[in-house]
Amino acid sequence: MDFRTELSAFLRSRRARLGPEDLGVRPFGGRRRVPGLRREELADLAGVSVDYYIRLEQGRTHNVSDNVLDAVARALRLDEAERAHLGHLTRALRHPASTPPVPQPVRTGVRILLTALGEVPAYVLGRRLDILASNQAARALFTDFEALPSGQRNAAWLIFLDPAVRGLYPDREAWEESARGTVAALRLDLGRYPCDDRLCDLLGELSVRSEDFRALWAEHHVGEHSYGIERLRHPTAGELTLRRETLRLPGEGDQCLITYAAEQDTPSHSALAGLGAPQRCGAGNATGLRRPERPTARTPKKTLSLDRSTV
Repeated sequence: MDFRTELSAFLRSRRARLGPEDLGVRPFGGRRRVPGLRREELADLAGVSVDYYIRLEQGRTHNVSDNVLDAVARALRLDEAERAHLGHLTRALRHPASTPPVPQPVRTGVRILLTALGEVPAYVLGRRLDILASNQAARALFTDFEALPSGQRNAAWLIFLDPAVRGLYPDREAWEESARGTVAALRLDLGRYPCDDRLCDLLGELSVRSEDFRALWAEHHVGEHSYGIERLRHPTAGELTLRRETLRLPGEGDQCLITYAAEQDTPSHSALAGLGAPQRCGAGNATGLRRPERPTARTPKKTLSLDRSTV
């Protein structure tokens, strides 16, 4: 992963979404050929020299202070997740060593909780958005996670590369909302663990095999998994409107519990209550569709670049 390119593209994308009129500053120079703030305007807002900001945006400033990053973040109006991501990227330039995979065991108490949730679909997400554990309701709603190869037991892989999971969304808008949030969380993970070989492998596969992933990745959105409305169309339960919640697990910094609940006395609540176990069909999943084969060839780790110019 080229983190100099990643940092540069991230800062450029954040500049592009703001204009001088948004911040009440006097435009610098004459005719504008690109959207958003110019480097000179941002440097002035952040209180740093233009040369210093240019070096930061080009990834040529390895010892940038937190005070400068905070000033740049305020000037760009970054939210908490984006500010954290900016810090992660600058640290990745200083510490490029590879990170070996670490186990992600799920506590016994969390597994008991999953079962106790009954008809509320729930699963545990870990690093790289790996699905580490799930209850029967979640497997009935989405797919039999535990029957999948380990490399496919991943929320990003499923939403972009599994046609059956993608087919659960009733329209493009519903799918894209979920997919955009997935990409934002995946990018935040990249900043936290910039040299995770498995994560780089996953990003490489998604960028090669999914045009939708490449387009969303180029937007440089960053964010935590959060709450929201999930609209689905299940082959047996029908139309569902569920409330998705994300709960961080204490003592497990990389793990969170994702739940999908329906409001009481609604058709969705009744449908969830009656949702049975997934029906196996060949090598398929809860929807009865056959799962695509995963190529054995991997994208080379050291040359992977996901900026707009290469994908």
